[in-house]
Amino acid sequence: MSSFDWHQEAENLWDDKADFWNQSSQGMWETGSRKKIVPFIEKHIPKGSIIADLGCGDGYGSYKLDQAGYRVTGIDLSKEMIETAKGEGRNKRVTFIQGDLTNLPFEDDTFSGLMVINSIEWTEHPLKALDEMHRILKKGHFMCLGILGPTAGPRANSYNRLYGESVICNTMMPWEFEQLAQENGWEIIDGKGVYKRGVPEDMVSRLPKELQQSLTFMWLVMLKKL
Repeated sequence: MSSFDWHQEAENLWDDKADFWNQSSQGMWETGSRKKIVPFIEKHIPKGSIIADLGCGDGYGSYKLDQAGYRVTGIDLSKEMIETAKGEGRNKRVTFIQGDLTNLPFEDDTFSGLMVINSIEWTEHPLKALDEMHRILKKGHFMCLGILGPTAGPRANSYNRLYGESVICNTMMPWEFEQLAQENGWEIIDGKGVYKRGVPEDMVSRLPKELQQSLTFMWLVMLKKL
């Protein structure tokens, strides 16, 4: 029996999901769970910055960054996702490259900003991916990373590990990721929760950070490279 190849299995999965994702991404970025991301980035990263969108999917988030005034390169493991992104007329000013988050095809200190949304969970070795992000970002610059919160349905992608099966979704709690980042060359600058309908954000804002994170569908964290 051949050994389980996380990288290849992840690439195959997202190749298969490319059409489905393309049908859903605009809604997520315009009115859904990702609509707060670019405004959060604008709060911290100057317009005109050269930003890498790591795990860009079909490139709609890259397009939103481009529209906001950033210079953008999108990277995704899936060839089908990259081909879809390149084929969208709206993405003419964005560069798209197929690449692995744990072995990024860029020189040290290439970018002045990073956006990484629900991507690090899909790597076999999250710390290796985090180190690569650190390597390609200029010192003192910022990365916005979105990680699935405890209430996110997609976390079910890792459930079968409880039966001893191989899975390709490396879920972690927002507070676990933040500790990993702080121990490996990053400073936490800001954080913001994305919540499911029915969670009153005025109530959540009064809770301690750990409880805010516990209710999230996605937690956005702004990190500075030390």
